[in-house]
Amino acid sequence: MTPPDSPARPPYFLPYQLRWRQDPSRLRICQKARQVGLSWVDSYDSVIKAGVRGGRDVWVMSRDELQARQYIRYCKRWARLLDWAAAEHGQLVLSPRSGRATQTQALTFASGATIYALSSNPDAIVGKTGHVKLDEFALHRDQRTLYAVAKPVIQWGGTLSIISTHRGVGTVFNQLITDIQQHGNPMGWSLHTVPIQAAVEQGLVEAINAATGARDSREAWLARQRAECIDEEQWLQEYCCVPADESAAFITYDMLDACEEEDCLRDFAALQSATGRLYLGVDVARKHDLCVLDVGEKIGDVVWDRLRLELSGRSFSELEFELRRLLALPRLHRACIDATGLGLQLAEQARERFGWKVEPVTFTPQVKEELAFGLRTDFETRRLRIPRDERLRADLRSLRKEVTATGHFRFAGEGPDSHCDRFWAKALRQHAVRHQPRAAARAG
Repeated sequence: MTPPDSPARPPYFLPYQLRWRQDPSRLRICQKARQVGLSWVDSYDSVIKAGVRGGRDVWVMSRDELQARQYIRYCKRWARLLDWAAAEHGQLVLSPRSGRATQTQALTFASGATIYALSSNPDAIVGKTGHVKLDEFALHRDQRTLYAVAKPVIQWGGTLSIISTHRGVGTVFNQLITDIQQHGNPMGWSLHTVPIQAAVEQGLVEAINAATGARDSREAWLARQRAECIDEEQWLQEYCCVPADESAAFITYDMLDACEEEDCLRDFAALQSATGRLYLGVDVARKHDLCVLDVGEKIGDVVWDRLRLELSGRSFSELEFELRRLLALPRLHRACIDATGLGLQLAEQARERFGWKVEPVTFTPQVKEELAFGLRTDFETRRLRIPRDERLRADLRSLRKEVTATGHFRFAGEGPDSHCDRFWAKALRQHAVRHQPRAAARAG
């Protein structure tokens, strides 16, 4: 069968995807915008590398188990298209260093080679040989160790491919890009750069229209992507291949990465049978902002994100309904509610109905500083766990502490999606955990 990237076939790949597929370099790296189809074409590349006669094993390191499963699903589609026999199976990969087994998604071909897709565990590929793919490398928690163990895997004829968006200037991924662009490329990488503008110029919008039935123009589609970003940092980093400057961040990527977990959130029904104490923070909408209700469950010394309701354009009665059903949860121990402006009535009525478990909080510069630094301390000490959520991450990152002309501090960093509402709801929730009145202590 003629491979899909042959001129005899329809244009399965856009030009930047095709360049990646046809690059034979031993070391290749791609800095890219979000959702431009690099993992899609890379999965095809993996199928070709493993499925041909004499093919080699391919080891794909994804940021989490969900991404690993998605990658194997892509590979299965290509195998069916090529009419190549392939068997999917789960497999335990034993680490020679730790002796621990790691669950992996695997696809084995008639050639005898296998594509292994694993979540981020560097030990799992120690002692292996073949090709290595590091997907969303900048999002891996221990990039330095991962790179150190991946490099020897290709020593007997394999290739190393790295694909990622940026995650701040301090990552190993950005170090590699900087060495290529500014220090003469001493390792000899083949660099691919795909900002969103280049992807659009090469047909991305038309491909999305064909897949979804939309009829967007390139200009309208790009404008919408920009408008849906919380701030300029998100736009530049997630779409334009410009890493964020960590020196200006109040909450750093290292703090967020250390506290992210895959299995955090629950639905409302699950919260009714929670075993740990539940805490609630509420940032009340003003004008067109979000109203955010953030519930966490304290297990030991750690508070786990369990539910986040984001309400926009809702009536007061709707907001009150959602708040009351959360406050009525059997394990809801304490709530802190923004009592500034429109939130005052909501907080006062909740206090009258639920008593000491509700604390109205009026935002002043001093109160906001206490809330913000309290939340940052919880991130620094890993006393909370949050889901992998790009909007939450961007909101937490968007806050900046600035010094005014009079020498006072103020917090800034608002964007079109949120006035840091997710940040302040979580800060209020963590405040509820730390500061409990005597009545609450006696009740506990």
